[in-house]
Amino acid sequence: MMKLVSGGEIKFADPFGIGVMPSLVLTVFAEVVCAVLVGIGLKTRLATIPLLITMLTAVFIVHINDPIATQEKGYLYLLIYLILLVKGGGRFSFDYLILGKKG
Repeated sequence: MMKLVSGGEIKFADPFGIGVMPSLVLTVFAEVVCAVLVGIGLKTRLATIPLLITMLTAVFIVHINDPIATQEKGYLYLLIYLILLVKGGGRFSFDYLILGKKG
């Protein structure tokens, strides 16, 4: 457990045994930085990899014993990230507008 400045505790999973803080930092990086990159279409395929790892971890490790209704959103995001990994950002992405390619 990590202590917050206000005195509360952060409860966050450590599925790979690297520690609570590194797991939290990696998840925040994926869900903030990589999600913004995907949203604007910059390095879409590369940015979906950490997001896929986060969703795979959430669905198949952290929430494996939860009911399917709890896992449903994770499966949905996982499917979307897989499609983006395969298809790329498309013609409305920054990669296409700047470089003329679908990366």
